[in-house]
Amino acid sequence: MRTKEFLGKLDHDRIVEAIREAESKTSGEIRVFIQRGKLDGDPLPLAEKKFHEFGMHKTPDRNATLILLAPRAHKFAVIGDQGIHEKCGGDYWQRIVAQMSEHFQGERFTDAIVEAVREIGNVLARHFPPKPGDRNDLSDEVIEG
Repeated sequence: MRTKEFLGKLDHDRIVEAIREAESKTSGEIRVFIQRGKLDGDPLPLAEKKFHEFGMHKTPDRNATLILLAPRAHKFAVIGDQGIHEKCGGDYWQRIVAQMSEHFQGERFTDAIVEAVREIGNVLARHFPPKPGDRNDLSDEVIEG
């Protein structure tokens, strides 16, 4: 699917609202990135690269998560930093990916992202509740690049 078509099917406001709601309950950060153009191979290395480019590894508790979507390649990846990964393990991320895949197959793109953000937010809230003086370190807007 062409990226422009994919973007036209997304409800950006609903995604941003889900991110804001999730982050209001945690010191963690969640970002959504949409890769324009082609992506050959596994999307995970690109997700790791973008994770670092966006400075997501600099959160104090290492509890940031990135959802990367490459609509033209029909691929996506979800990665969490060291702090959150240690709390939930690899099986957790596989469940998130499986849930998103079901929605994607039905072209319910916004639902896939919002549900993943909510689920990740719940886990972040359980393990990384807000701290006094917490601030939103990263933009909640969907990033395109």
